[in-house]
Amino acid sequence: MTERLTCDVVVVGAGMVGAACGLYAARAGLSVAVVDRGPVAGGTTGAGEGNVLVSDKEPGPELELALLSHRLWAELATEPGLGTAFEYESKGGVVVASAPEGLAALELFAARQRAAGVEAFTVASHQLAELEPHLAPGLAGGIHYPQDAQVMPTLAAAHLVRASGCRLFTGRTVTEVLRTRAGAVRGVRTDRGDIHAMAVVNAAGTWGGRLATLAGVGLPVLPRRGFVLVTEPLPPMVRHKVYAADYVADVASDSAALQTSPVVEGTAAGPVLIGASRERVGFDRSFSLPVVRALAAGATRLFPFLQEVRAMRTYVGFRPYMPDHLPAIGPDPRVPGLFHACGHEGAGIGLATGTGRLIAQLLSGGTPDLDLAPFRPDRFAEHEGGAT
Repeated sequence: MTERLTCDVVVVGAGMVGAACGLYAARAGLSVAVVDRGPVAGGTTGAGEGNVLVSDKEPGPELELALLSHRLWAELATEPGLGTAFEYESKGGVVVASAPEGLAALELFAARQRAAGVEAFTVASHQLAELEPHLAPGLAGGIHYPQDAQVMPTLAAAHLVRASGCRLFTGRTVTEVLRTRAGAVRGVRTDRGDIHAMAVVNAAGTWGGRLATLAGVGLPVLPRRGFVLVTEPLPPMVRHKVYAADYVADVASDSAALQTSPVVEGTAAGPVLIGASRERVGFDRSFSLPVVRALAAGATRLFPFLQEVRAMRTYVGFRPYMPDHLPAIGPDPRVPGLFHACGHEGAGIGLATGTGRLIAQLLSGGTPDLDLAPFRPDRFAEHEGGAT
């Protein structure tokens, strides 16, 4: 049986970004429906590590969004029942360099970040053990970022949706973006009925380009595959998010080829998460033993004790990659009533709260906290022949 529902806003996508858009839109007084073809956090969010990072971002629009989002995550973590429910940990991050020239590059990068409002402290080689007693000896030093944090992404998305009070419709595939004769959005059609609304928010993550196509516009979102290796539960052995200096370069890279750089962090539940890999291979979910071996090798170089630890499982996800590494956030001038909140690549967990807040401010007629010009969804319009 199909049904027809009416609300102010339909958010397409029940991952972390969609959950945050729903939360802040509802808190702005709007009636919101969140719809997803799968379960809450069934896509990229459920395959993420839950990073809330400022350490890997260059000064500019993304860092401004990260700092806003960090503040909002910290605020949510203080709300009764929320922070503990989604395992918010203000653990900090440590970026390490194996050679003096690598440390010098990290210090230059950190100096620019400090000027933009990031807390960053140089750690000499002999001081690393105070932060991370089990790190490999002989590293040149690093940078400590106390603002970096972590959440359990699946729990966080679920609890944000619950806290929002939004109407949630899972297991419903959006087949059409409904539009008036004049071209304005009037809701979405799903395989189980229509949902009418004056605004549609595209929070479909890696599949955001496909949803844009349903609305008649192009958005060049591409999947960038990544694996995570999960160890057996351990006592607290890794205190921070720890990664090698080349991770930042990999994040900013445009290459479609495989890239791996060691990223290691503990979790509140005990297992250690090991990443990170990046490659553009479409939506191929095939297991790759060479990638997982590379992850394990990089992790044991940083933390030799991991050589004796069992790996319990791996999982794979697709980061929503955009050509300029900035998400699409804001109204689409090509389709009145269509808003985009996707393309965050591997930073969607951390940037979700700021994105949700900005979208809610726009939907409710307010002034956004940040200049959204760098995030304009139509900035690639002249290249619309690309991926959708």
